[in-house]
Amino acid sequence: MKNLRTHGKSTIVWVLMGLMVLGLGGFGVTSFSGGSTTIGSVGDTTITADDYARALRNQMNAYQQQTGQPISMAQAQAIGLPQAVQSQLITAAALEEQARRIGVAVGDEKVRQTILEAPAFRGPTGSFDRAAYAEVLRRENLSEAEFEREIRNDEARLLIQQAVAGGVSAPEPAVETTAKWILERRDVAWRELTADMLPAPVAEPDDTTLTAWHSANADRFTAPELRKITYVWLTPEMLAPTVELDQDALRAAYDANIDEYQRPERRLVSRLVFPSAEEAEAAKTQIDAGTAPFEAFVLQRGLQPEDAELGEVSQADLGTAGEAVFAAAEPGVVGPVQTDLGPALFSVHAILEPVNIPFEEAQKDLRAEAAIDRAARIIEDRTAEYEDLLAGGATLEQVAEETELELGSIDWSAGATPEEGSIAGYQAFRDRVQEISEADFPELASLDDGGVFALRLDEVVPPTLRPFEEVRAEVEADWRRAETQRQLLALAEEQRLSPPAPEGQPAPEWTEVEDITRDGWIEGVPAEAVSRAFAMSAVGDIEIVDAEGRVILLRLDAIDQADLTTEDAQRITGAVGDRLGQSLQSDIFDYYARAVQREAGITLDQQAINAINAQVQ
Repeated sequence: MKNLRTHGKSTIVWVLMGLMVLGLGGFGVTSFSGGSTTIGSVGDTTITADDYARALRNQMNAYQQQTGQPISMAQAQAIGLPQAVQSQLITAAALEEQARRIGVAVGDEKVRQTILEAPAFRGPTGSFDRAAYAEVLRRENLSEAEFEREIRNDEARLLIQQAVAGGVSAPEPAVETTAKWILERRDVAWRELTADMLPAPVAEPDDTTLTAWHSANADRFTAPELRKITYVWLTPEMLAPTVELDQDALRAAYDANIDEYQRPERRLVSRLVFPSAEEAEAAKTQIDAGTAPFEAFVLQRGLQPEDAELGEVSQADLGTAGEAVFAAAEPGVVGPVQTDLGPALFSVHAILEPVNIPFEEAQKDLRAEAAIDRAARIIEDRTAEYEDLLAGGATLEQVAEETELELGSIDWSAGATPEEGSIAGYQAFRDRVQEISEADFPELASLDDGGVFALRLDEVVPPTLRPFEEVRAEVEADWRRAETQRQLLALAEEQRLSPPAPEGQPAPEWTEVEDITRDGWIEGVPAEAVSRAFAMSAVGDIEIVDAEGRVILLRLDAIDQADLTTEDAQRITGAVGDRLGQSLQSDIFDYYARAVQREAGITLDQQAINAINAQVQ
């Protein structure tokens, strides 16, 4: 019944099933008692304004929690969130009205048990905490009596739900039929038809044919919308060559990153400590003799190889064992060596040479990196100056004359591959180009590498059919592809209807594939082939697969019925039964809830709803 309960959830569910996680009061709505106290009713059961505000706020919080993005009321309305909340509240009110009419109620003990078991009300010890209970209700602007009444009503609604649909299960024939459909397997064979199989090469097209093709397929030869853009920009890389750096700054950068330029010899090492020197010696003897590797002794101790790894270490890192380990001229096992932990063997996996790059050699790289960092800071410091110029009415051309920003222009279209080093390679630039209009004034914006830019839309060139003379080669290539495909499909239809090979010629080769499933694939064939294979009705049928510019003949060789007695099949059958049963339960409950609503009658105060929507921000 877990899925059914979502149709009748009210305050108990919104509070007990995650209210604190979703952030209470996050939208600044506390009470609507100053206006209409209800937004509607089902029969004599009212839906209060506070209930609607609380439910709407919590649903918006839940959406924000799931997406990681804040949601405004306008966005919530666009996706139908207020309507969904209203539907939930109407269903809950209908069930409450029905419970009242037929006398369904729950006792005090059930209410008490529900509150005590609610995770939202547990304290640090994991048991019910009255202070937490009071705090949650305070935040939700509910008294204990009001909340407990909501619990009582919700439990009564749940009793009705269980009575209506609790015993419903999917019919066994439907479950078996569905499971067999899912688990059915098929054997197929396929072969691809290619251009070299055509009886004759594709004929050369004349200009009349191509111009007709150009006109009939204008969308393929239409240039996209073009935006003519003028811009100014400046990046740290552009400014870096003009940045002056003194030796002290370079030396400071060198010292700050000394580990990159000065590192002693290091080694990749594993260590295994033994209970006694004798055991360590015995292990070393076997290792040297080649009768057992170092790792074998690690495993004998109940460890995994990674448990013995010390990683990349210097001689100093190994303490008293460092001298012996670093004396080894090549990888291998060293020891036994006495350590603070006892006698140990060390396995040297690799020798990493020391790094010694003096300041003089590092200066070039340091200068380039430091210049970029310094240029980024300069741009940041001068951003206000650039913004003031634009705000004062300076054109992009004037800004380029008075500052370091460089002037440029570009004809931009969505989907075009930007040239290397072009400003169009920046996402921020592309986003701004798409949203700007010819009426907008240039505004300074940031690039992700610390640069800045501003742009102006000079002209929008609408999508235009490119002249035939300009795209003749493209038109001809497109026509050839289509004509080849057409002829291959015609040839495939001939061979589908007359599969035997002509006398004196070898039979065409088919690639056979066995035991494919509905969610499987056929290697080397478009995915559509699998769905076509399961749409074929009789063994021996041949179908044509026209997909991804390829023409394939697909033959059905066998239909293997599912065996529902296997363990996997029984597991899937059980899952199918659960899913179908839940679907039936949900449908039955929906029908029942709608019938109750029709019988009791629904009224809604749209003015009150609009007022709440306007205040939920």
